[in-house]
Amino acid sequence: MSVSAPEVPAKPARGMRIDFKTVGPLLALVLLVLLGISLNENFLSYNNITNVLARSSFIGIIAIGATFVITAGGLDLSVGSMAAVVAGVMIIVMNALIPSMGVSVGVVLIGMLAGLAVGGAAGIGNGLMVTRGRIEAFIVTLGTMGIFRSLVTFLADGGTLSLNFNVADLYRPVYYNGILGVPWPIIVFALVAIGGEIVMRRTAFGRYCAAIGSSEQVSRYSSINVDNVRLITYIVQGILVGVAVLLYVPRLGSASSTTGVLWELEAIAAVIIGGTTLKGGYGRIWGTVVGVIILGLIGNILNLQSFISPYLNGAFQGVIIILAVLLQRGRRAA
Repeated sequence: MSVSAPEVPAKPARGMRIDFKTVGPLLALVLLVLLGISLNENFLSYNNITNVLARSSFIGIIAIGATFVITAGGLDLSVGSMAAVVAGVMIIVMNALIPSMGVSVGVVLIGMLAGLAVGGAAGIGNGLMVTRGRIEAFIVTLGTMGIFRSLVTFLADGGTLSLNFNVADLYRPVYYNGILGVPWPIIVFALVAIGGEIVMRRTAFGRYCAAIGSSEQVSRYSSINVDNVRLITYIVQGILVGVAVLLYVPRLGSASSTTGVLWELEAIAAVIIGGTTLKGGYGRIWGTVVGVIILGLIGNILNLQSFISPYLNGAFQGVIIILAVLLQRGRRAA
């Protein structure tokens, strides 16, 4: 008598499943655009959109650097205060050069180089304390956030550092001009985003960042120089803060203790909204770009409509960060 094998229930065929981790930010962006259109007929006007993108470009450039830092398991809370110091140093340098060089393009270029140098040096300082000093990134950047903010307040003597009017007029086109009607900040943001996406997806450095964020110990066993990779992420962050400030200074021509306030919150919010894991191991540059645009549109809608105060923008960003992290934990638990 033969015994038949027990029947094994066939697994149900897997249909098309939507990966909300990938399409979620894009879906949120589409819904936000539809909301904006329904609330204000001028929402999609050329002037409004370019204004939103230009204003968001500063945070966007900084957030791209933050994506590398967070993907590698780090964190930088000092970017807003760092931006204030970079802006202050740039203005001091350019004003100091006027007596000897006059109002010239050379003064502006030297000021730009000074800004990039200060940003890079700040990034090196943060990175060395994290990697060589073995101090938690949260503690290091929380401390430097206070140091940078106090430093710019000292440089401004508690007031405001203002760029010479003539130099400001010469420098102003860097923010307000562009190519084919597209302002320079948007163009630079796009170029930095494209470069960041290529580095993150197509180079060993990007893969190392993800590996270190996933497991530092395994990365060390795999002969990855963890300290050097993390140090480079902080240097990139500092340089990109400098790039953002180069585009920000000609907009207002001043720096004070309030410059860059909450920029770190906006940058981190954009990174998390875009799908980068807060604990590291997975990062998406294009997702960060989408997150930056979402935050910019939220602020724009609040400004266009009077039923909610635009001063609540920071509150919205804080709520978004909390919800995004909760969703990430929910996906891992599932």
